[in-house]
Amino acid sequence: MSVLADLLAEVFREPTLAGVARELATLAAPLWLAAIVGLLIGWAWRPRWAAAVVDVAATAQHQPVPVAAPQAPAQATTAAAESAVVVVDPRATTISEPAEDDELAVNTPDLMHLRRVVEEKDGGPAWTHMMDRTLPTFRYQAWKREPENGPPQYRSSTIFEDASPDVVRDFFWDDDFRIKNTWDDMLLKHETLEECTETGTMVVRWVRKFPFFCSDREYVIGRRIWASGKTYYCVTKSVPRPSVPRCSKPRRVDLYYSSWCIRPVESRNGDGAMTACEVLLFHHEDMGIPWSIAKLGVQQGMWGCVKRIEPGLRAYQTARAAGEPISKFAAMAHANTKFVAGELTASENNDEAGSTSNNAQAEKPKHWTGNLPKVFVIGSVVALACTFDKGLLTKALVFGTARRFAGPGRR
Repeated sequence: MSVLADLLAEVFREPTLAGVARELATLAAPLWLAAIVGLLIGWAWRPRWAAAVVDVAATAQHQPVPVAAPQAPAQATTAAAESAVVVVDPRATTISEPAEDDELAVNTPDLMHLRRVVEEKDGGPAWTHMMDRTLPTFRYQAWKREPENGPPQYRSSTIFEDASPDVVRDFFWDDDFRIKNTWDDMLLKHETLEECTETGTMVVRWVRKFPFFCSDREYVIGRRIWASGKTYYCVTKSVPRPSVPRCSKPRRVDLYYSSWCIRPVESRNGDGAMTACEVLLFHHEDMGIPWSIAKLGVQQGMWGCVKRIEPGLRAYQTARAAGEPISKFAAMAHANTKFVAGELTASENNDEAGSTSNNAQAEKPKHWTGNLPKVFVIGSVVALACTFDKGLLTKALVFGTARRFAGPGRR
């Protein structure tokens, strides 16, 4: 206490008020620094109790964290749910009676959203090119974009020579072959929770391997395929299933969207034959790690993962050509829902017109209190910068950190 009293006495001996303020700021610099470091670390790595609170809240509401794809309507009535879907762990339950589209885990609005993303009419930010690689039997291109609220989103185009859309569709749907062939070496375990043999809709549980410094991740995924001619729209997304208990390890991923458009394209041989197959993939997820770290991991590991897909597909083609029986997952891929693209487009345009007017009425200005965390961070960093020396490099570093961590929707 005596040391602190002596320091304060020295501060108040300054002849001017500005001098007193400057000395007080210098004295408080370590406290500002400790507060900022603690805030940033806490922001990046939530403690377990905070994650548990979020998990309990999500379970209580019976809703997933919002995703870019449109969600199914609210919970159906108990009688309807019992007639449509029964959850059993770990064995699957086949739906014996036809289910209404709205009651399924993946339904028509999900198809409409995927079509808008494929046609780049979803209203999202522009895509930024990331990668372009070409090998003798396939070509790969990738793009990314960062919405204001949500994790980074990725789009890729992979064109396989001498591949049919039917086989490529089955290949990506076949969880058994993913593990057997190890082309997807992150998948540790899978099980079917629900299935509808009429529409091909499934709910599956995945456990995926993560690096040693992260716990493995658990996914509860709804998926379904629509067909328009030889073009397939394959939707997979996270779905809420409170009946599947949460565990601390593996950690549940509530925000997951990974969907494909698989279609025939002209071969690059130049003969005009439609013997190649393009896979347009749209993917984003919140893995529970800072998005900046996740982006770095994707950029570093993307090409290594992509190179494993093509040998896996060729092995799958060989097995099918040899007459090996297909798995139940590939059989479910055959139970896709047929639709006419022109009719869906007309319905989609009507829905967009209605939703535009509704959104215009629903939009309200955000209250300034919603930005309190950003105000606190930026103000704290400004104070910290002012207590340091007057060098431009130091202040540029501090203010750059403030912009990085206070930017909307980025970690």
